[in-house]
Amino acid sequence: MNLDRQYHTVTGVGTKTTDTVSTEVGLSPEVRSSREVGVVRDAIPERDAAGCLEIYAPFVRETIVSFEEQVPTLQEFEKRMRASLRTHPWLVADEDGMVVGYAYASQHRTRAAYRWATDVSVYVAPSHHGRSIGRRLYNELFERLRAQGFRIACAGIALPNDASVGLHEAMGFQPVGVYRRIGWKLGAWHDVGWWQLELAAMSTEKPTEPTASVGAASE
Repeated sequence: MNLDRQYHTVTGVGTKTTDTVSTEVGLSPEVRSSREVGVVRDAIPERDAAGCLEIYAPFVRETIVSFEEQVPTLQEFEKRMRASLRTHPWLVADEDGMVVGYAYASQHRTRAAYRWATDVSVYVAPSHHGRSIGRRLYNELFERLRAQGFRIACAGIALPNDASVGLHEAMGFQPVGVYRRIGWKLGAWHDVGWWQLELAAMSTEKPTEPTASVGAASE
């Protein structure tokens, strides 16, 4: 969700990315490769929380990308990462030891029948826009989710946000509905649109149970 072109959502109500759809058009594969971030890896909360929070904080303070109103403390953010990693993947884009983007999945709803669905979010540092980092993080995140047995990825986007909608739909997400005037922030009501992606082919048979995240953090 966002208020201006500086911040481009890439997923769910707290979901966000500053990557765009159009900036890579016309570039050769060699040029795109040369601009890619160095490593996408599993997050390590005690190592990566500060870098992730530095990216996230402006979205809380200045935009409707996140519906939070107060920036979490570093301690709280690290706690969130650890809790998420018990069940879902959290990845970071690492360039020379600096976190320049991150993506994670989280529980969609608490009711048992929802357990094959997951919300997804991605954020990219403004200094690294236009390098397909959001796409790369998402692609690797979706592979992890498929391996765990999740079937549906859900993304919420504050509207309007053509860049985020374009990115999601380019990656296969389909629109499924809109929450009207669902959130109040920065002096106005905001709609949130929802998109979903089938991570695996659906069948009439009961699917296998989702497994724990391979990047699960130990206490």
